[in-house]
Amino acid sequence: MNWILLIIAGLFEIGFTTCLGKFRETAGTTSYLWFLGFLISLIVSMALLMKATQTLPLGTAYAVWTGIGAVGTVLMGILFFKEPVDFWRLFFIFTLIASIVGLKFVSN
Repeated sequence: MNWILLIIAGLFEIGFTTCLGKFRETAGTTSYLWFLGFLISLIVSMALLMKATQTLPLGTAYAVWTGIGAVGTVLMGILFFKEPVDFWRLFFIFTLIASIVGLKFVSN
């Protein structure tokens, strides 16, 4: 169950970084709504991470959480913020995914 909470926490990390990107692109009331989304996503992500670390090893949980956030944020940047896509960028994203899956398999 705590692995599921950790994955959801990682998805909320993607949410708060995406909200940061949108906040940077907007102005006025819209930017404040993106900032509110950032705060809500941040709080939910941290709360779920804290809950998951009650039974999962802290180092593993944090590595998986940041890995999910990093991979998801890069993919969001490629899909929605027109960030560059090249072989090496995709290669290292896939190695990061492999490392996250590997940590899951070697953890208790």
